[in-house]
Amino acid sequence: MPKIDIVAVPIRRGSGYPPPFDAPCAARTRRRLGEAGGLRDFGVNLMTLPPGGWSSQRHWHSHEDEFVWVVEGELTLVTDTGEEILRPGDCAAFKAGDPDGHHLVNKSDRPAKVLEIGNSDPRDRCVYSDIDMVAGPGAAGYSHRDGAPYPVKPR
Repeated sequence: MPKIDIVAVPIRRGSGYPPPFDAPCAARTRRRLGEAGGLRDFGVNLMTLPPGGWSSQRHWHSHEDEFVWVVEGELTLVTDTGEEILRPGDCAAFKAGDPDGHHLVNKSDRPAKVLEIGNSDPRDRCVYSDIDMVAGPGAAGYSHRDGAPYPVKPR
């Protein structure tokens, strides 16, 4: 596999979350490195979070493992057990099926970069811990926990 030219990988800004849940993630950017390298079974993203930015809404996955590794800056990992600071070289792992909702928040005054790695499983259901929202499996977009869909946000 040839070297991936990271700068040439398109930048994706924001999230697909419906309003108002998209606001804390509006300024985050991602480069889908795994996709650029032709990977299909797992994803690798380089995410940049500006000061005040969130990686996502707090969530957990039924069938997908997640791993994050801080490359640059300082981030606050928020889980059911509280908050923990992550700095360059620090990492965290989230096992599929563990209902410990998590996300990263940049509470510092400078941008931070994190490498995100996770598998792709068509059976996955993502549950958002603090809000009435779920995703999947096989569903397009997001829905309330009772199954009622949120309006699809144009990208």
